[in-house]
Amino acid sequence: MRLILPLALLAAPAAATPSTDLASLIERHWAWYLEQHPILATSLGERRWDDRLPDLSLAGMDRAAATASGLARDLRAVPDAGLSPAEQADKAILLHLLDEQVEANRYGERMILWTSYASFHQDFTEYAGQLPFRTAADHQSWLKRLAAYPDYVAQGIATTRAGVAAGYAQPCAAFGNMENTITGLITPTPETSRYYAPFAAARPATIPAGPWEAMQARAKSLIAGPVTAANRRLAAYYRDDYLPHCRKTLAAEATPDGRAAYAFAIRRQTTTTLDAERIHAIGLGEVARIDAAMAVAAKRAGYPQAAAFKAALRSDRSQIVATQRDLLAAAALQAKTIDGMLPRWFSTLPRLPYGIKPIPAETAEGTTTAYYGPGNPQAGKAGTYWVNTSRLDQRPLYELPALTAHEAVPGHHLQIALQQELDLKPFRRFGDGFNAFVEGWALYSERLGEEMGLYDTPAKAMGRLSYEMWRACRLVVDTGIHHKGWSKAQAIAYMREHTALSDANIEAEVNRYISWPGQALGYKLGELEIVRLRQKAEAALGDRFDLPGFHQAVLGQGSVPLGRVAAQVDAWIARVKQDASSD
Repeated sequence: MRLILPLALLAAPAAATPSTDLASLIERHWAWYLEQHPILATSLGERRWDDRLPDLSLAGMDRAAATASGLARDLRAVPDAGLSPAEQADKAILLHLLDEQVEANRYGERMILWTSYASFHQDFTEYAGQLPFRTAADHQSWLKRLAAYPDYVAQGIATTRAGVAAGYAQPCAAFGNMENTITGLITPTPETSRYYAPFAAARPATIPAGPWEAMQARAKSLIAGPVTAANRRLAAYYRDDYLPHCRKTLAAEATPDGRAAYAFAIRRQTTTTLDAERIHAIGLGEVARIDAAMAVAAKRAGYPQAAAFKAALRSDRSQIVATQRDLLAAAALQAKTIDGMLPRWFSTLPRLPYGIKPIPAETAEGTTTAYYGPGNPQAGKAGTYWVNTSRLDQRPLYELPALTAHEAVPGHHLQIALQQELDLKPFRRFGDGFNAFVEGWALYSERLGEEMGLYDTPAKAMGRLSYEMWRACRLVVDTGIHHKGWSKAQAIAYMREHTALSDANIEAEVNRYISWPGQALGYKLGELEIVRLRQKAEAALGDRFDLPGFHQAVLGQGSVPLGRVAAQVDAWIARVKQDASSD
């Protein structure tokens, strides 16, 4: 029987509005983004791409840029009128990210897949630490990815080879440890490989013994066979093909499209419109200011000038530990000490904890003194404060307070873990962030450590100033190398003159700036903006200024471009004033 309903009961389709159009586009983008980032997808519980790895091919980059361009076009067609302020922010931030992706694909630098700091083969070793391993399906997904690793390496070699042919190779001067980052992954037995870690852990209760042993055997076979063979091919390619064709020049602007590419890198990494000349000048000004502060700190410590104090610190054996375990213990004590201080300075703290691990041996020699690895509540992964335990004579204890404030709390871990818990669209909680915000906050956290009482000895105080000087020198050195034609020796000499960093750290850092143009500029520029906004808020609010409230205003929308941070703080100032007027 056919049922005929009164017209009044027939629901007409809801009319599209700017809000519904935006919501639909954001959902469409996120589904596509997860497909492009299959490791993130698995970690968040989306299992459709459990057998995939990121696409390193040029064709894949072109397809992704074309999709991003289409999404950006559709987003621009959504009128701001009718969108709430929160929706307008989502639209603007997503457009920013999409436009950057499209522009990045225009430059030959897209074919450079490794720096002295990171590489696609080392990225793969970190994936197991980002994935859940609770069920048989979780472990099977890792086996599928181990099986896919040879094709992943082949893609990386093909793209890198195309880059070399077109004039886009890394400078020779920046790579002293790269081959070891590959060969160090080849272990005597599969069981000692980092790839085997998910199967070296205790057997999950959800997996019977028989299937577990079969998966362990499959992992050993893959690691000993195709995975090791792929790494041998990659090492041979690097040694025999790439290294003989490394670039003899240093400057990013010396590559075929280098001037435009470096200008883009600056915009992308700083979220500002500042050019290289202006950034260089800002850096010189900051170096002069911090030099003066160092001179004061040296006199307080009983030294006639900063150079004498820095020389004494570099030769002070009491600041050096004897074993790797000692350094990790000292870092852990520093981290837990700061943990206990946080409620006084922050009104909202993340639930996710973090741990401390040594940086893997095959990369430690050539990388920075520490870094942070984000956790994932959905995957059951804590954050990680990675500490460099190589060259112990170059890891002085007086650096630990500033280092820990930056990499752990109240720096990267607090900011990133908190962002993962905010009521934001997934692309803002888990997707690409903004370097100037993330690193600017971490450097601001080092400065906040002064108010928190972290630098309670002259050595620690100079260590903090040295770390701030390190980031100020980056503005000078990065632009000096890539825009003004500085040599590596000039860059090292400048860093040694102005910081108290060890020689090993200076070498590693200069290699990083050479091989990753523009990235190091975000730290100091981001910090300067946060400090400026705090000073503005303190002047505007007087006795009404509340530091935990200011921190919440900065952190409460996750990682955003610096201009949006300013808008957030201005809105917070207005709310505090309005509340005061209604008292």
